[in-house]
Amino acid sequence: MNKRNQHITPHKEGWQIRGAGAQRATSVHRTQAEAIDRGREISQNQESELLIHGRNGRIRARGSHGSDPYPPKG
Repeated sequence: MNKRNQHITPHKEGWQIRGAGAQRATSVHRTQAEAIDRGREISQNQESELLIHGRNGRIRARGSHGSDPYPPKG
């Protein structure tokens, strides 16, 4: 299974989900909330991390969905 961290970033059509190192978006959503919901599902399935960026490109939140029984809070 590909455990690629998922990034929620701005897109010209709204917000995109893109795997780390990927050239193309996995999916594009109208709102950031929609992208976060779908990104969370993907990162849980892949047991990876979800990184949520603000409009300025900086990471504003993150969530770990790995198999670590004591993941960092945040």
